[in-house]
Amino acid sequence: MQATTSIARPGLRRALRALGRLLAGVLALAVLAAGAGAAVLIDAGRDMYRQALAADPPEAAIARVRQREDFLPLDETPAAFRQMLLSSEDHRFYTHGGVDPLAILRAAAENLRQGRLAQGGSTITQQLAKNLWFSFEKRFTRKIAEVFAAWRLESLLTKDEILELYINVVWFGEGCTGLRAAAEHYYGCAPMALTPAQCQALVDTLKSPATRNPHALAAE
Repeated sequence: MQATTSIARPGLRRALRALGRLLAGVLALAVLAAGAGAAVLIDAGRDMYRQALAADPPEAAIARVRQREDFLPLDETPAAFRQMLLSSEDHRFYTHGGVDPLAILRAAAENLRQGRLAQGGSTITQQLAKNLWFSFEKRFTRKIAEVFAAWRLESLLTKDEILELYINVVWFGEGCTGLRAAAEHYYGCAPMALTPAQCQALVDTLKSPATRNPHALAAE
């Protein structure tokens, strides 16, 4: 019996080592495949970014927003709205370089949990880039292009300029682009006349402009 056991144990050890090598090989292939897939996505996103900005250079896109008749300078935006906006959308706005790694990691964890691209972890700079150049379709390639465009915007503009542009291009639902249009449409007043409660309602609208705007909520 002891001889049989002594023979079996080396055989078992060899089988376990072989299984370990097999599992390590499978894991290595999975990592390489993921790396190759990421490289392909990054290249595709970079190409999308280059094509978008070649067709509509940043200087032209920015000037087009600033030349609108309803353009709202940052100093004519209520401080309460700006504070609520940053708290809701991007509370590290003034410290990151256009992309917030912590927000991306948090969004990635949620996406893995849901098994789909439910969150993007986008900063205000990334959202501005999306509004200037890209569609709102949830695709990894577009998200990567958005990152490159955000870095470009951060190299060209100050933080206040980025925030100012974002407030003028963001969608508030019911045909309202920008805070001036939203204030006049929903409350019949200029932005600086908005109350803190109205500012909060408009910030909340950004989460879902079609269903959480002041008119939609009042109709519930």
